[in-house]
Amino acid sequence: MKKFKIIKLMFMTFAVVIMSTVSCSDEFLDVAPTGSLGEAELATLAGLEGSLIATYSVLLGRAGFYSGANNWFWGSVLGGDANKGTDAGDQSQVNEIQAFAAQTNNASILQKYNAAYEGVARANNTLRLVAAAEAVGAADKTRITAEARFLRGHYYFDLKRNYNDVPYVDETWDELTPVPNNQDLYPFIEADLQFAVDNLPETMSDAGRANKWAAVAYLGKVKLWQGKYSEAKTLFDDAITNGVTASGAPYGLLPFYGNAFRSTFDNSQESVFAAQAAAGTGDINNANAGMVLNFPHGSSGPARPGGCCGFFQPSYDLVNSYRTDAGGLPLLDGSYNNAGEAIASDIGLSSSDAFTVDAKNVDPRLDHTVGRRDIPYLDWGPHPGFDWIRNQGNGGPFSPKKYSYYSSGVGVENDVSSWTPGYTAVNYNIIRFGDVLLMAAETEIELGNLDAGRDLINQVRARAATSEIPGSPASYVCNEYAAFASQDEARTAVRLERKLELGMEGHRMYDLVRWGVASTVLNDYLAHEAANGIPGLVGASFTANQDEFLPIPQNEIDLQGSDVLTQNPGY
Repeated sequence: MKKFKIIKLMFMTFAVVIMSTVSCSDEFLDVAPTGSLGEAELATLAGLEGSLIATYSVLLGRAGFYSGANNWFWGSVLGGDANKGTDAGDQSQVNEIQAFAAQTNNASILQKYNAAYEGVARANNTLRLVAAAEAVGAADKTRITAEARFLRGHYYFDLKRNYNDVPYVDETWDELTPVPNNQDLYPFIEADLQFAVDNLPETMSDAGRANKWAAVAYLGKVKLWQGKYSEAKTLFDDAITNGVTASGAPYGLLPFYGNAFRSTFDNSQESVFAAQAAAGTGDINNANAGMVLNFPHGSSGPARPGGCCGFFQPSYDLVNSYRTDAGGLPLLDGSYNNAGEAIASDIGLSSSDAFTVDAKNVDPRLDHTVGRRDIPYLDWGPHPGFDWIRNQGNGGPFSPKKYSYYSSGVGVENDVSSWTPGYTAVNYNIIRFGDVLLMAAETEIELGNLDAGRDLINQVRARAATSEIPGSPASYVCNEYAAFASQDEARTAVRLERKLELGMEGHRMYDLVRWGVASTVLNDYLAHEAANGIPGLVGASFTANQDEFLPIPQNEIDLQGSDVLTQNPGY
Protein backbone atom coordinates (compact mmCIF):
# COMPACT_ATOMS: atom_id res chain seq x y z
CA MET A 1 0.00 0.00 0.00
CA LYS A 2 1.34 3.44 -0.82
CA LYS A 3 -0.03 4.86 2.43
CA PHE A 4 -0.94 3.63 5.84
CA LYS A 5 -4.51 4.46 6.70
CA ILE A 6 -4.94 7.28 9.17
CA ILE A 7 -7.01 5.99 12.06
CA LYS A 8 -8.94 8.48 14.13
CA LEU A 9 -8.81 7.40 17.76
CA MET A 10 -10.88 9.18 20.35
CA PHE A 11 -8.28 10.75 22.58
CA MET A 12 -8.97 13.41 25.16
CA THR A 13 -6.87 16.53 24.72
CA PHE A 14 -3.62 16.17 26.63
CA ALA A 15 -4.48 12.72 28.03
CA VAL A 16 -5.42 9.19 27.08
CA VAL A 17 -7.92 7.93 29.60
CA ILE A 18 -5.89 5.43 31.62
CA MET A 19 -7.65 3.87 34.54
CA SER A 20 -5.66 3.12 37.67
CA THR A 21 -6.54 1.80 41.08
CA VAL A 22 -6.49 4.03 44.11
CA SER A 23 -6.89 1.51 46.91
CA CYS A 24 -6.16 -2.19 47.26
CA SER A 25 -9.17 -2.81 49.47
CA ASP A 26 -11.59 -0.80 47.30
CA GLU A 27 -10.39 -1.83 43.86
CA PHE A 28 -13.63 -3.69 43.11
CA LEU A 29 -15.37 -0.28 43.12
CA ASP A 30 -13.23 0.97 40.22
CA VAL A 31 -15.18 0.12 37.10
CA ALA A 32 -13.79 1.44 33.80
CA PRO A 33 -16.32 3.31 31.66
CA THR A 34 -17.68 1.25 28.76
CA GLY A 35 -15.49 1.63 25.68
CA SER A 36 -12.54 3.13 27.54
CA LEU A 37 -8.97 2.07 26.83
CA GLY A 38 -6.72 1.23 29.73
CA GLU A 39 -2.96 1.00 29.93
CA ALA A 40 -3.14 -2.79 29.62
CA GLU A 41 -4.71 -2.46 26.17
CA LEU A 42 -2.55 0.42 24.99
CA ALA A 43 0.84 -0.70 26.33
CA THR A 44 1.06 -3.37 23.63
CA LEU A 45 2.57 -3.18 20.17
CA ALA A 46 -0.89 -2.74 18.64
CA GLY A 47 -1.75 -0.09 21.24
CA LEU A 48 1.50 1.78 20.66
CA GLU A 49 0.99 1.73 16.89
CA GLY A 50 -2.56 3.00 17.30
CA SER A 51 -1.41 5.82 19.55
CA LEU A 52 1.37 6.70 17.10
CA ILE A 53 -0.97 6.73 14.10
CA ALA A 54 -3.29 9.02 16.08
CA THR A 55 -0.29 11.33 16.48
CA TYR A 56 0.36 11.31 12.73
CA SER A 57 -3.32 12.02 12.04
CA VAL A 58 -3.14 15.51 13.54
CA LEU A 59 -0.92 16.53 10.61
CA LEU A 60 -4.16 16.80 8.60
CA GLY A 61 -5.57 19.21 11.17
CA ARG A 62 -8.13 18.85 13.87
CA ALA A 63 -11.72 20.01 13.49
CA GLY A 64 -11.05 23.16 11.53
CA PHE A 65 -10.03 24.67 8.20
CA TYR A 66 -6.96 26.43 9.61
CA SER A 67 -5.40 23.75 11.80
CA GLY A 68 -3.42 21.47 9.48
CA ALA A 69 0.25 21.20 8.62
CA ASN A 70 -0.41 22.76 5.19
CA ASN A 71 -0.49 26.25 6.80
CA TRP A 72 -2.28 27.57 3.72
CA PHE A 73 -3.57 30.55 5.65
CA TRP A 74 -0.73 31.16 8.13
CA GLY A 75 2.13 30.65 5.70
CA SER A 76 0.70 31.61 2.31
CA VAL A 77 -2.12 34.13 2.91
CA LEU A 78 -0.15 36.01 5.55
CA GLY A 79 2.97 35.71 3.39
CA GLY A 80 1.36 37.36 0.36
CA ASP A 81 0.96 34.33 -1.92
CA ALA A 82 -2.80 34.78 -1.76
CA ASN A 83 -5.63 36.60 -0.06
CA LYS A 84 -8.49 34.95 1.78
CA GLY A 85 -10.65 35.23 -1.33
CA THR A 86 -14.37 34.31 -1.41
CA ASP A 87 -16.80 36.87 0.08
CA ALA A 88 -15.96 39.19 2.93
CA GLY A 89 -18.69 37.62 5.06
CA ASP A 90 -17.59 33.99 4.70
CA GLN A 91 -15.26 32.94 7.53
CA SER A 92 -15.15 36.63 8.45
CA GLN A 93 -13.10 35.99 11.59
CA VAL A 94 -9.96 35.65 9.46
CA ASN A 95 -10.42 39.02 7.72
CA GLU A 96 -8.68 40.79 10.60
CA ILE A 97 -5.82 38.30 10.56
CA GLN A 98 -4.97 38.75 6.88
CA ALA A 99 -5.00 42.53 7.44
CA PHE A 100 -2.54 42.10 10.36
CA ALA A 101 -5.07 43.37 12.87
CA ALA A 102 -5.64 40.10 14.73
CA GLN A 103 -7.36 40.13 18.10
CA THR A 104 -6.13 37.81 20.83
CA ASN A 105 -9.55 36.13 21.14
CA ASN A 106 -9.75 35.18 17.45
CA ALA A 107 -11.21 31.67 17.19
CA SER A 108 -9.04 30.61 14.24
CA ILE A 109 -5.83 31.55 16.04
CA LEU A 110 -6.95 29.40 18.97
CA GLN A 111 -7.89 26.58 16.58
CA LYS A 112 -4.38 26.41 15.13
CA TYR A 113 -2.80 26.58 18.60
CA ASN A 114 -5.01 23.81 19.97
CA ALA A 115 -4.35 21.53 17.01
CA ALA A 116 -0.58 21.80 17.35
CA TYR A 117 -0.80 21.04 21.07
CA GLU A 118 -3.08 18.10 20.31
CA GLY A 119 -0.22 16.73 18.24
CA VAL A 120 2.20 17.35 21.12
CA ALA A 121 -0.19 15.67 23.55
CA ARG A 122 -0.59 12.56 21.41
CA ALA A 123 3.18 12.30 20.96
CA ASN A 124 3.68 12.61 24.73
CA ASN A 125 0.98 10.00 25.40
CA THR A 126 2.70 7.62 22.99
CA LEU A 127 6.02 8.12 24.76
CA ARG A 128 4.42 7.44 28.15
CA LEU A 129 2.90 4.24 26.81
CA VAL A 130 6.25 3.11 25.37
CA ALA A 131 7.77 3.40 28.82
CA ALA A 132 5.03 1.15 30.24
CA ALA A 133 5.08 -1.42 27.41
CA GLU A 134 7.23 -4.08 29.03
CA ALA A 135 6.20 -6.83 26.62
CA VAL A 136 7.12 -4.90 23.47
CA GLY A 137 10.52 -5.61 21.91
CA ALA A 138 13.37 -3.12 22.22
CA ALA A 139 13.62 -2.46 18.47
CA ASP A 140 9.93 -1.57 18.16
CA LYS A 141 10.07 0.60 21.27
CA THR A 142 13.07 2.52 19.91
CA ARG A 143 11.46 3.04 16.51
CA ILE A 144 8.13 4.17 17.96
CA THR A 145 9.91 6.51 20.37
CA ALA A 146 11.86 8.01 17.46
CA GLU A 147 8.71 8.48 15.35
CA ALA A 148 6.86 10.08 18.27
CA ARG A 149 9.76 12.42 18.99
CA PHE A 150 10.04 13.35 15.30
CA LEU A 151 6.35 14.27 15.30
CA ARG A 152 6.63 16.17 18.58
CA GLY A 153 9.54 18.12 17.08
CA HIS A 154 7.37 18.96 14.08
CA TYR A 155 4.44 20.17 16.17
CA TYR A 156 6.67 22.34 18.35
CA PHE A 157 8.37 23.78 15.25
CA ASP A 158 4.92 24.68 13.93
CA LEU A 159 4.13 26.40 17.24
CA LYS A 160 7.50 28.17 17.24
CA ARG A 161 7.05 29.62 13.76
CA ASN A 162 3.49 30.76 14.41
CA TYR A 163 3.55 31.90 18.06
CA ASN A 164 7.26 32.11 18.92
CA ASP A 165 7.84 30.82 22.45
CA VAL A 166 5.00 28.81 23.97
CA PRO A 167 4.87 26.45 26.97
CA TYR A 168 7.05 23.37 26.56
CA VAL A 169 5.73 20.11 28.01
CA ASP A 170 7.04 16.60 27.46
CA GLU A 171 5.90 13.14 28.52
CA THR A 172 7.01 13.77 32.13
CA TRP A 173 4.59 16.67 32.67
CA ASP A 174 2.00 15.95 35.36
CA GLU A 175 -0.73 17.74 33.35
CA LEU A 176 -1.58 19.92 36.34
CA THR A 177 1.41 22.20 36.95
CA PRO A 178 1.15 25.54 35.10
CA VAL A 179 3.91 25.97 32.52
CA PRO A 180 5.19 29.42 31.49
CA ASN A 181 6.30 30.28 27.97
CA ASN A 182 9.74 31.51 29.00
CA GLN A 183 11.94 28.89 27.32
CA ASP A 184 13.41 28.86 23.83
CA LEU A 185 11.85 25.91 22.01
CA TYR A 186 14.68 25.32 19.57
CA PRO A 187 16.91 23.19 21.85
CA PHE A 188 13.98 20.86 22.56
CA ILE A 189 13.04 20.65 18.87
CA GLU A 190 16.63 19.89 17.90
CA ALA A 191 16.91 17.21 20.58
CA ASP A 192 13.77 15.44 19.34
CA LEU A 193 14.86 15.54 15.71
CA GLN A 194 18.41 14.45 16.53
CA PHE A 195 17.02 11.44 18.38
CA ALA A 196 14.98 10.64 15.28
CA VAL A 197 18.06 10.98 13.06
CA ASP A 198 19.99 8.61 15.31
CA ASN A 199 17.26 6.01 15.77
CA LEU A 200 14.85 5.91 12.83
CA PRO A 201 15.40 3.23 10.16
CA GLU A 202 16.23 4.34 6.63
CA THR A 203 13.18 2.53 5.28
CA MET A 204 9.82 1.87 6.90
CA SER A 205 6.98 -0.60 6.59
CA ASP A 206 4.59 2.15 5.46
CA ALA A 207 5.34 4.86 2.89
CA GLY A 208 3.78 7.58 5.02
CA ARG A 209 5.98 7.16 8.09
CA ALA A 210 8.89 9.43 8.91
CA ASN A 211 12.24 7.74 8.28
CA LYS A 212 15.84 8.68 9.11
CA TRP A 213 16.21 10.87 6.03
CA ALA A 214 13.06 12.83 6.73
CA ALA A 215 14.55 13.57 10.15
CA VAL A 216 17.90 14.59 8.60
CA ALA A 217 16.17 17.03 6.23
CA TYR A 218 13.88 18.37 8.96
CA LEU A 219 16.78 18.91 11.37
CA GLY A 220 18.60 20.75 8.58
CA LYS A 221 15.57 22.99 8.16
CA VAL A 222 15.48 23.79 11.88
CA LYS A 223 19.22 24.58 11.81
CA LEU A 224 18.69 26.85 8.79
CA TRP A 225 15.86 28.70 10.53
CA GLN A 226 18.33 29.58 13.31
CA GLY A 227 21.07 30.70 10.93
CA LYS A 228 23.28 27.69 11.73
CA TYR A 229 24.41 27.45 8.11
CA SER A 230 27.41 25.12 8.47
CA GLU A 231 25.43 22.59 10.50
CA ALA A 232 22.50 22.85 8.09
CA LYS A 233 24.80 22.34 5.09
CA THR A 234 26.17 19.09 6.51
CA LEU A 235 22.64 17.73 6.97
CA PHE A 236 21.37 18.85 3.57
CA ASP A 237 24.44 17.45 1.80
CA ASP A 238 23.79 14.11 3.48
CA ALA A 239 20.09 14.12 2.58
CA ILE A 240 20.73 15.07 -1.05
CA THR A 241 23.53 12.55 -1.55
CA ASN A 242 22.25 9.60 0.46
CA GLY A 243 18.59 10.23 1.26
CA VAL A 244 15.84 7.80 0.33
CA THR A 245 12.10 7.78 0.87
CA ALA A 246 10.50 5.56 3.50
CA SER A 247 9.97 3.06 0.66
CA GLY A 248 13.65 3.14 -0.27
CA ALA A 249 13.61 5.26 -3.46
CA PRO A 250 16.51 7.75 -3.74
CA TYR A 251 15.34 11.34 -3.33
CA GLY A 252 14.89 13.25 -6.58
CA LEU A 253 12.69 15.70 -8.45
CA LEU A 254 9.72 14.33 -10.33
CA PRO A 255 10.31 15.08 -14.04
CA PHE A 256 7.02 17.03 -14.35
CA TYR A 257 6.51 19.75 -11.74
CA GLY A 258 2.72 19.44 -11.56
CA ASN A 259 2.88 15.78 -10.53
CA ALA A 260 4.28 16.77 -7.14
CA PHE A 261 0.73 17.83 -6.27
CA ARG A 262 -1.27 14.90 -7.62
CA SER A 263 -2.46 12.01 -5.47
CA THR A 264 -1.26 9.43 -7.98
CA PHE A 265 2.29 10.60 -7.23
CA ASP A 266 1.92 10.71 -3.45
CA ASN A 267 5.00 9.41 -1.59
CA SER A 268 7.13 9.69 -4.73
CA GLN A 269 10.88 10.30 -4.80
CA GLU A 270 10.15 13.99 -4.24
CA SER A 271 8.22 13.45 -1.01
CA VAL A 272 10.51 13.76 2.02
CA PHE A 273 7.74 13.97 4.62
CA ALA A 274 4.03 14.39 3.99
CA ALA A 275 0.69 14.54 5.75
CA GLN A 276 -1.07 11.44 4.42
CA ALA A 277 -4.57 11.86 2.97
CA ALA A 278 -7.01 9.16 1.88
CA ALA A 279 -10.44 9.40 0.25
CA GLY A 280 -13.35 6.99 0.41
CA THR A 281 -12.49 5.56 3.83
CA GLY A 282 -15.86 6.34 5.39
CA ASP A 283 -14.46 9.30 7.31
CA ILE A 284 -13.82 12.59 5.48
CA ASN A 285 -11.34 13.57 8.19
CA ASN A 286 -8.92 11.05 6.67
CA ALA A 287 -8.90 13.18 3.53
CA ASN A 288 -7.06 16.45 2.94
CA ALA A 289 -9.78 18.34 4.76
CA GLY A 290 -7.66 21.41 5.46
CA MET A 291 -7.83 22.47 1.80
CA VAL A 292 -11.55 21.82 1.33
CA LEU A 293 -12.46 25.51 1.01
CA ASN A 294 -9.85 26.18 -1.64
CA PHE A 295 -11.45 25.30 -4.95
CA PRO A 296 -13.09 27.25 -7.77
CA HIS A 297 -16.63 28.25 -6.83
CA GLY A 298 -19.87 28.77 -8.65
CA SER A 299 -22.96 27.17 -10.15
CA SER A 300 -22.61 28.31 -13.77
CA GLY A 301 -20.14 27.56 -16.51
CA PRO A 302 -18.25 24.32 -17.12
CA ALA A 303 -17.76 21.60 -14.53
CA ARG A 304 -15.02 22.32 -12.04
CA PRO A 305 -13.25 20.58 -9.16
CA GLY A 306 -14.72 21.15 -5.73
CA GLY A 307 -17.33 23.69 -6.72
CA CYS A 308 -16.77 25.43 -3.41
CA CYS A 309 -15.77 27.69 -1.80
CA GLY A 310 -13.59 30.23 -3.57
CA PHE A 311 -11.04 30.76 -0.79
CA PHE A 312 -7.25 31.12 -1.14
CA GLN A 313 -7.13 33.27 -4.27
CA PRO A 314 -3.57 33.84 -5.54
CA SER A 315 -2.37 37.43 -5.31
CA TYR A 316 -1.44 39.73 -8.18
CA ASP A 317 2.03 39.92 -6.64
CA LEU A 318 2.53 36.14 -6.74
CA VAL A 319 1.24 35.88 -10.31
CA ASN A 320 3.47 38.71 -11.53
CA SER A 321 6.52 37.12 -9.87
CA TYR A 322 6.50 34.41 -12.55
CA ARG A 323 7.35 36.91 -15.30
CA THR A 324 10.65 36.05 -17.02
CA ASP A 325 12.87 38.23 -19.20
CA ALA A 326 14.01 37.55 -22.76
CA GLY A 327 16.65 35.18 -21.39
CA GLY A 328 14.13 33.22 -19.35
CA LEU A 329 15.29 34.51 -15.95
CA PRO A 330 13.18 36.05 -13.17
CA LEU A 331 13.08 39.81 -12.68
CA LEU A 332 15.30 39.98 -9.60
CA ASP A 333 14.86 43.76 -9.29
CA GLY A 334 11.18 43.33 -8.40
CA SER A 335 10.00 45.11 -11.53
CA TYR A 336 7.49 42.34 -12.24
CA ASN A 337 4.83 44.46 -10.52
CA ASN A 338 5.46 47.43 -12.81
CA ALA A 339 2.76 48.27 -15.33
CA GLY A 340 4.82 47.07 -18.27
CA GLU A 341 5.57 43.67 -16.70
CA ALA A 342 2.45 42.80 -14.68
CA ILE A 343 0.70 39.76 -16.13
CA ALA A 344 -2.61 40.52 -17.83
CA SER A 345 -5.76 39.25 -16.11
CA ASP A 346 -9.48 39.18 -16.87
CA ILE A 347 -10.47 41.29 -13.85
CA GLY A 348 -13.77 43.01 -14.55
CA LEU A 349 -14.64 40.74 -17.46
CA SER A 350 -17.39 38.16 -17.62
CA SER A 351 -16.61 34.71 -18.94
CA SER A 352 -18.35 35.60 -22.22
CA ASP A 353 -16.25 38.74 -22.76
CA ALA A 354 -13.27 38.55 -25.10
CA PHE A 355 -9.90 38.08 -23.42
CA THR A 356 -6.37 37.61 -24.72
CA VAL A 357 -3.88 35.61 -22.66
CA ASP A 358 -0.73 37.51 -21.71
CA ALA A 359 1.78 37.00 -24.53
CA LYS A 360 5.05 37.81 -22.75
CA ASN A 361 7.36 35.24 -21.21
CA VAL A 362 6.37 33.47 -18.00
CA ASP A 363 7.76 30.62 -15.89
CA PRO A 364 5.72 27.41 -16.46
CA ARG A 365 5.28 27.03 -12.69
CA LEU A 366 2.81 29.92 -12.82
CA ASP A 367 0.19 27.72 -14.46
CA HIS A 368 0.79 24.76 -12.14
CA THR A 369 0.24 27.06 -9.17
CA VAL A 370 -2.50 29.45 -10.32
CA GLY A 371 -5.75 29.00 -12.21
CA ARG A 372 -6.13 31.87 -14.70
CA ARG A 373 -8.40 32.66 -17.62
CA ASP A 374 -8.11 30.45 -20.72
CA ILE A 375 -5.22 28.35 -19.40
CA PRO A 376 -5.95 24.60 -19.00
CA TYR A 377 -6.93 23.77 -15.42
CA LEU A 378 -5.55 20.25 -15.07
CA ASP A 379 -7.87 18.13 -17.26
CA TRP A 380 -11.01 20.17 -16.57
CA GLY A 381 -10.57 22.35 -19.65
CA PRO A 382 -9.61 26.02 -19.88
CA HIS A 383 -10.27 28.11 -16.79
CA PRO A 384 -13.29 30.27 -17.75
CA GLY A 385 -12.42 33.16 -15.45
CA PHE A 386 -15.44 34.91 -13.90
CA ASP A 387 -17.69 31.84 -13.77
CA TRP A 388 -15.21 30.06 -11.50
CA ILE A 389 -14.60 33.03 -9.19
CA ARG A 390 -16.92 33.51 -6.25
CA ASN A 391 -16.44 37.28 -6.02
CA GLN A 392 -13.91 38.95 -8.32
CA GLY A 393 -14.37 42.26 -6.55
CA ASN A 394 -13.33 40.76 -3.23
CA GLY A 395 -10.57 38.28 -4.09
CA GLY A 396 -9.39 39.06 -7.60
CA PRO A 397 -9.44 36.96 -10.79
CA PHE A 398 -7.29 33.93 -9.90
CA SER A 399 -7.97 30.46 -8.47
CA PRO A 400 -5.73 28.09 -6.47
CA LYS A 401 -4.55 25.06 -8.43
CA LYS A 402 -2.05 22.99 -6.44
CA TYR A 403 -3.63 20.15 -4.46
CA SER A 404 -6.70 20.05 -6.68
CA TYR A 405 -7.89 16.79 -8.22
CA TYR A 406 -8.33 15.75 -11.82
CA SER A 407 -11.62 15.26 -13.64
CA SER A 408 -10.40 11.77 -14.53
CA GLY A 409 -9.82 11.09 -10.83
CA VAL A 410 -13.31 11.93 -9.53
CA GLY A 411 -14.31 9.36 -6.94
CA VAL A 412 -10.72 8.14 -6.55
CA GLU A 413 -8.70 11.28 -5.91
CA ASN A 414 -11.54 12.78 -3.90
CA ASP A 415 -14.35 11.79 -1.53
CA VAL A 416 -17.82 12.23 -3.02
CA SER A 417 -19.77 11.33 0.12
CA SER A 418 -19.96 14.72 1.84
CA TRP A 419 -21.34 18.23 1.37
CA THR A 420 -18.54 19.05 -1.09
CA PRO A 421 -16.32 16.79 -3.20
CA GLY A 422 -13.29 18.84 -2.14
CA TYR A 423 -12.11 16.29 0.42
CA THR A 424 -9.17 14.87 -1.52
CA ALA A 425 -6.64 12.06 -1.33
CA VAL A 426 -3.84 14.49 -2.24
CA ASN A 427 -1.03 14.43 0.33
CA TYR A 428 0.42 17.68 1.61
CA ASN A 429 4.22 17.61 1.40
CA ILE A 430 5.53 19.20 4.58
CA ILE A 431 9.02 18.86 3.07
CA ARG A 432 9.63 17.90 -0.55
CA PHE A 433 12.92 17.50 -2.36
CA GLY A 434 12.61 20.76 -4.31
CA ASP A 435 12.41 22.53 -0.96
CA VAL A 436 15.50 20.65 0.30
CA LEU A 437 17.51 21.68 -2.79
CA LEU A 438 16.63 25.33 -2.27
CA MET A 439 17.36 25.23 1.47
CA ALA A 440 20.72 23.67 0.61
CA ALA A 441 21.29 26.40 -2.00
CA GLU A 442 20.57 29.04 0.62
CA THR A 443 23.10 27.58 3.04
CA GLU A 444 25.76 27.50 0.32
CA ILE A 445 25.10 31.12 -0.61
CA GLU A 446 25.15 32.30 2.99
CA LEU A 447 28.48 30.49 3.39
CA GLY A 448 29.85 32.24 0.30
CA ASN A 449 29.73 29.21 -2.02
CA LEU A 450 27.92 30.98 -4.84
CA ASP A 451 28.60 28.44 -7.61
CA ALA A 452 27.39 25.55 -5.47
CA GLY A 453 24.26 27.51 -4.58
CA ARG A 454 23.64 28.35 -8.24
CA ASP A 455 23.95 24.70 -9.26
CA LEU A 456 21.30 23.69 -6.73
CA ILE A 457 18.94 26.46 -7.85
CA ASN A 458 19.47 25.43 -11.46
CA GLN A 459 18.39 21.86 -10.71
CA VAL A 460 15.02 23.25 -9.68
CA ARG A 461 14.83 25.61 -12.66
CA ALA A 462 15.78 22.88 -15.11
CA ARG A 463 12.79 20.82 -14.00
CA ALA A 464 10.53 23.89 -14.26
CA ALA A 465 11.71 24.54 -17.82
CA THR A 466 10.49 21.12 -18.97
CA SER A 467 7.12 21.35 -17.21
CA GLU A 468 5.10 23.35 -19.72
CA ILE A 469 1.32 22.99 -19.59
CA PRO A 470 0.13 20.96 -22.61
CA GLY A 471 -2.22 22.96 -24.80
CA SER A 472 -1.57 26.26 -23.05
CA PRO A 473 -1.50 29.46 -25.13
CA ALA A 474 1.04 31.03 -22.72
CA SER A 475 4.65 31.75 -23.70
CA TYR A 476 6.83 29.69 -21.37
CA VAL A 477 10.51 30.57 -21.11
CA CYS A 478 12.53 29.46 -18.08
CA ASN A 479 16.31 29.11 -18.14
CA GLU A 480 19.17 28.56 -15.73
CA TYR A 481 21.52 31.09 -14.15
CA ALA A 482 24.99 31.33 -15.72
CA ALA A 483 26.63 33.02 -12.73
CA PHE A 484 25.96 35.38 -9.83
CA ALA A 485 27.81 38.67 -9.71
CA SER A 486 27.69 38.90 -5.91
CA GLN A 487 26.44 37.24 -2.77
CA ASP A 488 23.60 39.77 -2.63
CA GLU A 489 22.47 38.83 -6.13
CA ALA A 490 22.67 35.13 -5.27
CA ARG A 491 20.71 35.71 -2.07
CA THR A 492 18.01 37.60 -3.99
CA ALA A 493 17.85 34.78 -6.54
CA VAL A 494 17.42 31.95 -4.06
CA ARG A 495 14.81 33.87 -2.10
CA LEU A 496 12.77 34.56 -5.22
CA GLU A 497 13.22 30.96 -6.34
CA ARG A 498 11.63 29.76 -3.10
CA LYS A 499 8.66 32.02 -3.83
CA LEU A 500 8.30 30.58 -7.34
CA GLU A 501 8.92 26.93 -6.52
CA LEU A 502 6.93 26.81 -3.27
CA GLY A 503 4.14 29.28 -4.06
CA MET A 504 0.81 28.47 -2.36
CA GLU A 505 2.45 25.70 -0.28
CA GLY A 506 2.40 27.47 3.10
CA HIS A 507 6.05 28.59 3.32
CA ARG A 508 6.29 32.26 2.37
CA MET A 509 5.45 34.02 5.65
CA TYR A 510 7.94 31.95 7.60
CA ASP A 511 10.67 32.65 5.05
CA LEU A 512 10.08 36.39 5.19
CA VAL A 513 10.19 36.42 8.98
CA ARG A 514 13.42 34.42 9.27
CA TRP A 515 15.08 36.62 6.62
CA GLY A 516 14.13 39.72 8.62
CA VAL A 517 12.40 41.35 5.66
CA ALA A 518 8.73 40.72 6.48
CA SER A 519 7.87 44.34 7.28
CA THR A 520 9.31 45.77 4.05
CA VAL A 521 8.09 43.03 1.72
CA LEU A 522 4.61 42.67 3.18
CA ASN A 523 3.87 46.38 3.42
CA ASP A 524 4.79 46.70 -0.26
CA TYR A 525 2.58 43.69 -0.99
CA LEU A 526 -0.38 45.07 0.96
CA ALA A 527 -0.16 48.42 -0.81
CA HIS A 528 0.10 46.73 -4.21
CA GLU A 529 -2.91 44.47 -3.68
CA ALA A 530 -5.01 47.30 -2.26
CA ALA A 531 -4.16 49.41 -5.31
CA ASN A 532 -5.36 46.53 -7.47
CA GLY A 533 -8.74 46.54 -5.76
CA ILE A 534 -8.54 43.88 -3.03
CA PRO A 535 -10.82 45.56 -0.45
CA GLY A 536 -9.84 43.44 2.53
CA LEU A 537 -6.29 44.79 2.32
CA VAL A 538 -7.11 48.48 1.94
CA GLY A 539 -5.53 50.29 4.88
CA ALA A 540 -3.81 47.14 6.12
CA SER A 541 -0.25 47.35 7.38
CA PHE A 542 2.37 45.08 8.89
CA THR A 543 3.88 46.25 12.19
CA ALA A 544 7.51 45.24 12.67
CA ASN A 545 8.36 43.45 15.94
CA GLN A 546 4.72 42.48 16.37
CA ASP A 547 3.18 40.86 13.31
CA GLU A 548 5.99 38.36 12.78
CA PHE A 549 4.06 36.12 15.19
CA LEU A 550 0.45 35.49 16.10
CA PRO A 551 -0.77 36.38 19.58
CA ILE A 552 -0.89 33.76 22.29
CA PRO A 553 -4.64 32.97 22.40
CA GLN A 554 -6.33 34.88 25.20
CA ASN A 555 -8.19 31.71 26.13
CA GLU A 556 -4.88 30.10 27.11
CA ILE A 557 -3.79 33.10 29.15
CA ASP A 558 -7.13 33.12 30.94
CA LEU A 559 -6.77 29.42 31.78
CA GLN A 560 -3.24 29.64 33.15
CA GLY A 561 -3.10 33.26 34.23
CA SER A 562 -1.18 36.29 32.97
CA ASP A 563 1.43 35.60 35.65
CA VAL A 564 2.20 32.32 33.88
CA LEU A 565 1.87 33.11 30.15
CA THR A 566 3.39 36.24 28.64
CA GLN A 567 1.60 37.71 25.63
CA ASN A 568 3.62 38.38 22.49
CA PRO A 569 4.71 42.02 21.97
CA GLY A 570 2.13 44.41 20.58
CA TYR A 571 -1.00 42.41 21.47
